[in-house]
Amino acid sequence: MSSNSFAKAGDLARGLGQNAEAVCRTYLPKGRRLGRYWICGDVHGTPGRSLYVQLFGERAGKYADAATGEHGDLLDLIAANRGLDFRAACDEARAFLNLPIIPMKRPEPAPPGTSDAARRLFAASGPIRGTLADAYFRQRGIILPADISALRYHPRCFYRAPSERQEWPALIAAVSDGSGNVTGVHRTWLSPDGGKAPVDQPRRALGHLAGNGVRFGAATDTMIAAEGLETALALKMVMPAMPVIAALSAAHLAALNLSPMLRRLYIARDNDEAGRFALEKLRSRATEIDIRELVPRAEDFNADLLTLGPDRLRGWIGEQLAPDDSHFLIHHGLQCA
Repeated sequence: MSSNSFAKAGDLARGLGQNAEAVCRTYLPKGRRLGRYWICGDVHGTPGRSLYVQLFGERAGKYADAATGEHGDLLDLIAANRGLDFRAACDEARAFLNLPIIPMKRPEPAPPGTSDAARRLFAASGPIRGTLADAYFRQRGIILPADISALRYHPRCFYRAPSERQEWPALIAAVSDGSGNVTGVHRTWLSPDGGKAPVDQPRRALGHLAGNGVRFGAATDTMIAAEGLETALALKMVMPAMPVIAALSAAHLAALNLSPMLRRLYIARDNDEAGRFALEKLRSRATEIDIRELVPRAEDFNADLLTLGPDRLRGWIGEQLAPDDSHFLIHHGLQCA
């Protein structure tokens, strides 16, 4: 099927349905196949049995969650799984299907006023330390770095549900361009126990994300680009001096705007097809930069941090760094192996 046939969301959903099992193995890796279905706990891939994805037949790619009543196609599932808005979910689907990512050639502008709204929300948010957002990261084994100017907390952030507007606490991450201008925000709504809020899409972006990202550390000639926020912060824990940017999805990682001063870029991709595709897209765009991949042992580096611990993760990353970048692994004055 040609790439032109995937111009519309319905065509993307059908393409995903034709590859339903591969989609499930990528986005719901903790689930399992049972006959004609892929089974797991929810759209985030939690182990369980309430969510069913049909793998074959006329309804291939349709899913339903018996516990919540939530249902849809695989494009909806990817959006919920990755916390993406509609456009970013379509880009993620195109990346998975090895189709051109439309915003990469000429990113389309966000709707008028959304960047201003994002800046107002970020300005209205407060410090993150000691809040529910701080607890959210600690549950994931992440101790926030010294410079967290890109992260804030809002105790009552509006969430637009299908039938009503709700308020939930939220982690607010500033998305900025290479000059440090805030172009958007990424919101993660939280539950009182420090997990994600029990809403259909606990993560949503606002503003202009294409080409930009959440930045930790001043840009130099060497840096890391990561898919997710948790991956970026897991890497900052073991390499605090390394500048890191979180692109917030594989599609946006592939479309990242690169600094002209950049000499070497490490791509901390997720361990899936979308991550591999983003890496190759960046390599094809920036042939003058030494682009190298950092590959996690599990699905992403936050999972590695939780399973390996900081010291073993530092050692695993050290095996993948160029020799002249080993100084980024020096921690508390000691070289860590």
